[in-house]
Amino acid sequence: MAETAPSHQPLEDDPPTDPNAIGEAYRFHRARRRAHVRHRQERRKAGLRYYVVLVMLLLGTLVIAVTIWSQVRKAFGI
Repeated sequence: MAETAPSHQPLEDDPPTDPNAIGEAYRFHRARRRAHVRHRQERRKAGLRYYVVLVMLLLGTLVIAVTIWSQVRKAFGI
């Protein structure tokens, strides 16, 4: 015949926990949040740098085109 399972009595004391675990978890999640914010800021700065470089290149191209056009006009008397 089968035996009944032994009944578990509730523990009177809480199981031992690491006293530093809460502080470590807090620091870990705070560091993750800071890294996420920093990453978002870096992406925003990268987008701004992209457009600044693009505008500078367009201006440089425009200056070269105007210079070449004025030289062509002067050379050929247009």
